[in-house]
Amino acid sequence: MNIFVANLNYQLQEDELSELFESYGAVDSVKIILDRDTGRSRGFGFVEMANDGEGNDAIQNLNGHELNGRALVVKEAEERKERRNDRRF
Repeated sequence: MNIFVANLNYQLQEDELSELFESYGAVDSVKIILDRDTGRSRGFGFVEMANDGEGNDAIQNLNGHELNGRALVVKEAEERKERRNDRRF
């Protein structure tokens, strides 16, 4: 199960996020999304959990959970929509 996590503290590290989710089950991967220009966190990321039941438990228990002064937004990730490459400036 792919889980979207938002409203992350910008100093939060991937291992800290993984540790939080591991209390609900096995975590396959954690990825905090970085700004391509600055390399700083964009305040959201994804957690992949193999077991859907454990993933749903994590979503129910961690949505709204305060971590480092911020209330997390946790939900099942949606399929990524196709992006258009013709950016207009």
